[in-house]
Amino acid sequence: MIITTGGIKGGSGKTTIATNLTIMLANKGFDVLLVDADDQETSTDFTAWREESTEGNIGYTAVKITGDAVRTQVLKLVSKYDHIIIDTGGRDTSSQRAALSVSDVYLVPFTPRSFDIWTLRKVEILVSEIMIVSPKLKAYIFLNRADSRGADNEDAAELLKQSEYLSYLDSPIGNRKVFSNAAASGLGVTEVKPVDEKAINELVLLFEKITNI
Repeated sequence: MIITTGGIKGGSGKTTIATNLTIMLANKGFDVLLVDADDQETSTDFTAWREESTEGNIGYTAVKITGDAVRTQVLKLVSKYDHIIIDTGGRDTSSQRAALSVSDVYLVPFTPRSFDIWTLRKVEILVSEIMIVSPKLKAYIFLNRADSRGADNEDAAELLKQSEYLSYLDSPIGNRKVFSNAAASGLGVTEVKPVDEKAINELVLLFEKITNI
C-alpha cells in the first residue's frame, strides 16, 4: 500500500503518525519506504535521530522527495517495497497533490480544536479534486492529540463525521507524553520503555482499520 499522511494545517501530528506507522509495519517484517515530502523535513530529522539511537538499524528505508518528483519517483520505487508511507506538510502543496495521485490511502489527523476543524472544508476540496484523477483513493480523518476528558472530542467528532469525501475513523489518538518522548529518541511508541499500553492500543486499532494487516 501507499499511504500518505497530510492535511491543510500544521501541528496536527502527521509526522508522528507517519513514523509510527512505518515502524510498526517494519517491525512486522515488511519492507517499508518512508518518503519525506515535507519541506520542514521532520521525518528526515526523526530518521537521523533513529540512526543514532539504533546504531544504524532503523528498520526501514528513508528518502527525501518533494514537488512533482514525488509522483514519478514513488511510481519507480513502488515495486521494490511492501509499503510506502509518504509524510507531507500541512499545506496544499505540489508535493501533497503528487503524493495523493499515487496513494491508496490518505490519512488526515485533526486535533479537537476549532481552528483545525475549520480547515476540513479545504481538505474536502483537495480530496474531491484528486479523486477525479485517482478515484481509488480512500481518504480517512480521525482525532489526534485528543483530550483525556471534556466535550471537545465529541463536538469535533460530530463535525468530522459529516464530511462528504473523507471517512471518519472512530479511533482517537490521545495527547500523551510518550509520543514526544519516543520521537525525541527516534523511536516508535511500541519501542519505548516503560511500555504505554494505552498509546500502543490506540495506534494498533487505528492502523488495523486502514491497513487490514
